[in-house]
Amino acid sequence: MNKVQPIKLKAKIDEVEQILGAWDEKYRIMFLMGIYSGLRISDILQLKVKDVYGREHIDIREKKTKKAKRFRINSILAKELNRYCTGKNPEEYLIKSRHGKNQPIVRRWAYEVINRAGHQAGLESVGTHTMRKTFGYHYYKQTGDVVTLQKLLNHSTPRVTLVYIGIEQDAIDDAVFNFRYE
Repeated sequence: MNKVQPIKLKAKIDEVEQILGAWDEKYRIMFLMGIYSGLRISDILQLKVKDVYGREHIDIREKKTKKAKRFRINSILAKELNRYCTGKNPEEYLIKSRHGKNQPIVRRWAYEVINRAGHQAGLESVGTHTMRKTFGYHYYKQTGDVVTLQKLLNHSTPRVTLVYIGIEQDAIDDAVFNFRYE
């Protein structure tokens, strides 16, 4: 099984966002939800319009951990969500499937969409968890605050968080690449 990676370059994040938006605005919103919140795809897919529209915070119970989670919606994400949700039924799923009556897309399809967009942008090892890892990677690069990031991602230790977002691997890669015999 391939392990997915964060998208480290802003230009590639922008490219994936544009590709997804060209396919369907809901996929772009799904991607933005992932990279600006750090939520797992299983939690994103359960959100309804009423959970995000005109709100300052999102309150969920994480599907994987069963833990309650409350967080403030990023200002960039809030603007995009409000634009996207305007005129939608509050009971409608945010990332609504075309199949069935008011059902979210399935996790497998979310993976396919993100994976295909990533490959079209020239990225490898891309899947739905890429969004969460991208959030974590860029949060850490901007703040250097692994403890808060650990709490945001509900990880057990800072080391788990650093491995998860690829920072530890970056350090190993840099050390080997820059090594010289003297």
